[in-house]
Amino acid sequence: MNVEVCALEDLAPNSATRVDVGGRAVALVRIGDDVYAIGDTCSHADVSLSEGEVWCDSKEIECWKHGSLFSLETGEPQTLPATQPVPVYVARVVDGMVHITMEAAT
Repeated sequence: MNVEVCALEDLAPNSATRVDVGGRAVALVRIGDDVYAIGDTCSHADVSLSEGEVWCDSKEIECWKHGSLFSLETGEPQTLPATQPVPVYVARVVDGMVHITMEAAT
């Protein structure tokens, strides 16, 4: 399912924004003009990843609760305490609008 979720200009650069798509919480992360879409719930603790810090150089997001880093490209945890990945989705910008394919990419 391909869903248009927002305008690129609605996303603050170098940060994450939570959106709900089809009943799923998704963190949209804008780095420059690129957008990444990742499940918004940490796999270690049931908290929102979009409230954490975005690491632009390494394309990671940090869970604010316990500090686990997740790859925005694969969803894999890069640091403990998380050991399980979170879903990632394909995000594209088309004519200034952000579209997400809701089938998990990984």
